[in-house]
Amino acid sequence: MGNRLKFYGWGFENTDLTEPERDHLFRFVADRLDVEPRLAPPPREADIALGAPRVAPPAALAGVLTHDPYERLLHTYGKSYPETVRAFARDFASAPDLVALPETDVAALLDWASGAKVAVIPFGCGSSVVGGVEPAVGGAYAGAVSLDLRRLDRVLEIDQTSRAARIQSGIRGPAIEAALKPHGLAIRHYPQSFEFSTLGGWIATRSGGHFATLYTHIDDFVESVRTITPAGAMESRRLPGSGAGPSPDRMIIGSEGALGIITEAWMRLQGRPRFRGDAVFGFPDFFAAARAVRAVAQEPARHRQ
Repeated sequence: MGNRLKFYGWGFENTDLTEPERDHLFRFVADRLDVEPRLAPPPREADIALGAPRVAPPAALAGVLTHDPYERLLHTYGKSYPETVRAFARDFASAPDLVALPETDVAALLDWASGAKVAVIPFGCGSSVVGGVEPAVGGAYAGAVSLDLRRLDRVLEIDQTSRAARIQSGIRGPAIEAALKPHGLAIRHYPQSFEFSTLGGWIATRSGGHFATLYTHIDDFVESVRTITPAGAMESRRLPGSGAGPSPDRMIIGSEGALGIITEAWMRLQGRPRFRGDAVFGFPDFFAAARAVRAVAQEPARHRQ
């Protein structure tokens, strides 16, 4: 996986600003806002005393569940501003009791959690900015487990004829593109969190990307989804289209992990562009720019590749 992710904000460890850079930035912002600068250093793992886990892993899942301090810190918060403020205040009172890192035994984890009255929170890469990954479950549960899907990180199958692929949910955006590149294909979905988010996270949050003027939300690309729920596995049929009433995929896309754990999906793909170029254009006003974007988006695909 390379460098470890920060547990208190965006990006990887060892990619912070230097102290002089931080001092300059904080004072610049404070001057513009006419407030006193508060130059709090980033938190360190050694600064934070976590509470003891309230639940213990069963022997059958001991290799999947961990109470490693870094993992518990990483899985406490997403990346919203209020969560970052709490992380810098060294407030990790809602840290999960355990972190699950399954490869194949998601159903076994949910079976144990249901019987032990333990809450399970799906975790892709933690880029949520709406409080979706914080394991603050209240006193109704014996404990909380953050279920990290990072080990489900492969492109399992590629259908060149239909331009589709079966992809595990824990794979990050850059790894998807790297796996598809030798086949001349791309998923062509680039949210702002592309480097630090996963396919399962995109589906669960009904992700939209920066290129939303043409290829829009992730649900435009979903052919079928496999989800593990406390009641068993649910997998929709892979069809080019269906007129048979409500789509079961629509219950899962945008469900925020409330109904189950997305483990894999068949995704529609795009051909990789043969040429790429960058240019900057100026327009007299916003509406002229919007007309230009519409004209480009509505051109036949052969003119865009």
